[in-house]
Amino acid sequence: MEKVIKSSDRVKDHGEVFTPKRIVNLMLDQPEIQSKINDLQATFFEPSAGEGAFLVELLKRKLKVAKNKSVSAKLFNTKSLLALSTLYGIELLEDNVEMLVMNMITTFNIEYSNIIQEKFGGKVNQHVFDSAKVIIQANMVQGNTLEKITSDGSPIIFSEWKPVSGNKVQRTEYTFESIINQSGPTGTVQGATEEMDLFADTDFFADLQKKEPRMKKYALCGWTSIYKQEIV
Repeated sequence: MEKVIKSSDRVKDHGEVFTPKRIVNLMLDQPEIQSKINDLQATFFEPSAGEGAFLVELLKRKLKVAKNKSVSAKLFNTKSLLALSTLYGIELLEDNVEMLVMNMITTFNIEYSNIIQEKFGGKVNQHVFDSAKVIIQANMVQGNTLEKITSDGSPIIFSEWKPVSGNKVQRTEYTFESIINQSGPTGTVQGATEEMDLFADTDFFADLQKKEPRMKKYALCGWTSIYKQEIV
C-alpha cells in the first residue's frame, strides 16, 4: 500500500497528506503540464513538497527530455543539470526535507547514470553528481511558504541558474519574497562579503561609517563546475 499519511497527529497538526503516485502521474500527464516539461528552461515550484512526489517525477521526465535533446554525453551532462536547476520546492517539516533532498539526489544519480551509459556509452562524470547535489540543496528549502521564511526565521532564498551562451551558467540569489514581488536579487552571496582592511589607510576609523563591504556574487562558470561555488 502506498503511504498517504505518516500519522493522524501530523495530519491534525500540519494537514500533512501525501499524494499517491497515480494522482501525481495523472496531473503531470495533462497537456499544458507536458508542454512545460518538454521545455528544459521552464521552472516548476512545489510550495508543499513533502518527500518529493511531484518533484521526483518531474525530474525523471525532464531528464528524458534532456536525453532526447542531447547528441553526446558532454551535451547531456549540461542539459541534465539545466533540467534539474528548474525544479524548486519548499517543505515545512524537517524530516520531510531530509527525505526530499535524498530522494532528489538519488533519483538524479540513478537516472543520469542509466542514460549516460545506455544511450551514450560513456562514463558518469563525478563533477555532474557534485554539481547536482549543490543545485538540489539550494533549490529544496525547509521553510514556511506562506510566511516566506525558513525554520530559523530568516528569509527563504532561492538561486536562479541562468544559462549563458557557451554552455555557461550564472547563479544569482533571490529572496522568495522578491521573486513573488518581482523585485531584484539579494545583491550578494549569502554570508559572503569582502572584509575591510583595518590598515588600508590612516583615516580608517574616520571613514568607517562611510564604507560598506563589497558585495560578492557567484562567478560565471560551466554547468559541471557549479560544485566549486566560486565567488567573485
